[in-house]
Amino acid sequence: MSTIAQKKGFGATVWDYLTTVDHKKIAILYLMAGGIFFLAGGLEALFIRIQLAVPNNDFVSAGLYNQILTMHGTTMIFLAAMPLIFAFMNAAVPLQIGARDVAFPFVNALGFWLFFFGGIFLNCSWFLGGAPDAGWTSYASLTLNAKSHGVDFYILGLQISGIGTLIGGINFLVTIVNMRAPGMTYMRMPLFTWSSFVTSALILFAFPALTVGLFLLMFDRMFGGNFFDVSAGGNTIIWEHLFWIFGHPEVYILILPAFGLFSEIFATFSRKRLFGYSSMVFATVLIGFLGFMVWAHHMFTVGMGPIANAIFAVATMAIAVPTGIKIFNWLFTMWGGSIKFTTPMHYAVAFIPSFVAGGVTGIMNAVAAADYQYHDSYFVVAHFHYVIVGGVVLALLAGTHYYWPKMFGTMLSEVLGKITFWLFLIGFHLTFFIQHFLGLMGMPRRVFTYLPNQGWDTGNMVSSIGAFFMGIAVIIMLINVVVTQVKGVKVGNDPWGDGRSLEWSIPSPPPFYNFKQLPLVRGLDPFWIEKMEGKKGMTPAEPLGDIHMPNASFLPVTISFGLFVAAFGILFHVDDKPWALPVMIIGLGITLVSMLIRSVKDDHGFHIHKEDLENEDKGVKA
Repeated sequence: MSTIAQKKGFGATVWDYLTTVDHKKIAILYLMAGGIFFLAGGLEALFIRIQLAVPNNDFVSAGLYNQILTMHGTTMIFLAAMPLIFAFMNAAVPLQIGARDVAFPFVNALGFWLFFFGGIFLNCSWFLGGAPDAGWTSYASLTLNAKSHGVDFYILGLQISGIGTLIGGINFLVTIVNMRAPGMTYMRMPLFTWSSFVTSALILFAFPALTVGLFLLMFDRMFGGNFFDVSAGGNTIIWEHLFWIFGHPEVYILILPAFGLFSEIFATFSRKRLFGYSSMVFATVLIGFLGFMVWAHHMFTVGMGPIANAIFAVATMAIAVPTGIKIFNWLFTMWGGSIKFTTPMHYAVAFIPSFVAGGVTGIMNAVAAADYQYHDSYFVVAHFHYVIVGGVVLALLAGTHYYWPKMFGTMLSEVLGKITFWLFLIGFHLTFFIQHFLGLMGMPRRVFTYLPNQGWDTGNMVSSIGAFFMGIAVIIMLINVVVTQVKGVKVGNDPWGDGRSLEWSIPSPPPFYNFKQLPLVRGLDPFWIEKMEGKKGMTPAEPLGDIHMPNASFLPVTISFGLFVAAFGILFHVDDKPWALPVMIIGLGITLVSMLIRSVKDDHGFHIHKEDLENEDKGVKA
């Protein structure tokens, strides 16, 4: 490459993002796609709250309400929270470990496009006969009898997206194990990298259970299998086990990166090392391990018996211990620190009481006998949202403000950021705190309307008002993003001034090769160590030399698009449409030919030459 930095037109930029295998651009793709799906899931949530604002409301019909409810949960979990977490993993992890990219850049791009086309396929259901309507858990007793194609869209869309998430998780495992900079031992990795590592291991073991469950359900729905059909000798409870063996680790797949983000934020803005680093690492690993031993607490009421219920109750309570360790470590990190109340720090401080409330109600649900009362009531809805919104969403909003300057080279407005924070936090607690009491007063979840004078009217109205506060907060955040990018005021390497890990030692946004010379890591918080010695950057671990980088490729898009097309063929083949089988064959053909091209056309990448890097240095100095 003769020149490293090149100005591009709009068309070239679009093509650049369609073909990129650079982890930083893939992070931006995940952020944009996840953000769009987050807005879609948020709109669905607002429709739910409008419908429930007053008794006997007819804003939407019962059938449409079930579709909106199902798509809200499915979109938020699979198409918003997961990809937004992958956005920050892609943006930060390779930089934090001193790597030039992930281990398999092509696979990284393929993971994104599979997720994206799976999400688009799922949302096509709105326009092709109706969305899935069996709840985000899609229990087999409901899905087997569903007449519309909505459930088939759910099955096929999540299979395509799930493959993308699975290969993404494997990629990060290999990256973190094999590509750490010299001196970056496991016990010197930043907490966000550690949580991403454990999350990737959870993805590796959890997602196959969901894939198997969806595969069996697909055979039941489309090809006359009888895995879950009780009348033909099947067992619907097996679906619950398969779903929750995935579904409970999924909660930790979402929350552990949130813990990692907050750990970085607490240390940065308390201006001191994270308290009890090694205990935080072991707590993260223990949460990941115990996360696989608690799935049946979602099933206390299915009749497993007192012994199974007791075992899962004890395991559920045990997982509170490593979580509690983390809470105290964050509090002790702030204790005695020189705290800067930036927007990310606001989210971090608010996260602690919000998440603890979700954890405490989780322990209440873990008492099997009490769970018979809480189960299928709004108490469980409140608990779940205190964990996911009070934990994951607050972390995603904090992470957006924290890493925005590193990803885009510009700083989001602190004033607008704090307005967003207060509106969102007040709206969140208004919406979900009162739902605990609605649940204890007997309001069942997933009902589309209710009668007046049951004591639920005021609570539901308050809850709906809170939801609109959150909606306004998100709009203000979008305004913040637009204003920031239009102004385009550039920031330096370490815009917060207190960066501790490697990503803050390189320019914002980073060059596509990340590090000219791999850094030498001399301890925990490696950049902080160099700053304390009066250095501006990292001590290099190697002489300046040629850098090998992978080539861009359009094939991840075509491989994913082929599966997207084939899924339509599979779906309408059930209706005996004459065109369905050819469409399926064409789609699979696109995917297989693309894979063949990839295997025949060896991708050897290209070199950035030492002279180019030296010339770039001279240009910067001039």
